[in-house]
Amino acid sequence: MIDANDRSHLEGCIALAEQAVEAGDEPFGSVLVDGRGQLRAEDRNRIAEGPGDATRHPEFALARWAAVHMSPAERAASTVYTSGEHCPMCAAAHAWVGLARIVYASSSAQLVAWLTELGAAQPPVTPRPIHEIAPGVAVAGPVPDLAERVRALHIRRHAERQGTLSAKQPEQ
Repeated sequence: MIDANDRSHLEGCIALAEQAVEAGDEPFGSVLVDGRGQLRAEDRNRIAEGPGDATRHPEFALARWAAVHMSPAERAASTVYTSGEHCPMCAAAHAWVGLARIVYASSSAQLVAWLTELGAAQPPVTPRPIHEIAPGVAVAGPVPDLAERVRALHIRRHAERQGTLSAKQPEQ
């Protein structure tokens, strides 16, 4: 179940995903919220900043941040919100560090369909639902209206990469 608080954090993730696109990256953004509801960390996709390092996903960065800055009990009470369902690498990192719940705006299945529609390359690792990688992690998502906003960011990113849309031009 996704409540108003969850939606608010997902809105923040979409804003981070938009920042990623504006920085020339794929549209992914994530936030880490502790059990008291406090925002502890946030990040966006940064693959374009580290040429050759395709592991610079925000979910992976948040898992590593949590491992250093939060106790096991704090991690077990936290939630990671994200614009797109974790990839297998990020889902594994999430489970390995003992983070609790994941809430996502758009699913991996949606991403695969969008990339196919756009004629874009598929991820190098086969997307899988989080529960297949980390069966003990509570998961909620996707959220249809928010997923449409994420889809629009993927369309924008793909168009910008193809040179058919200026970075400042809004979607249709």
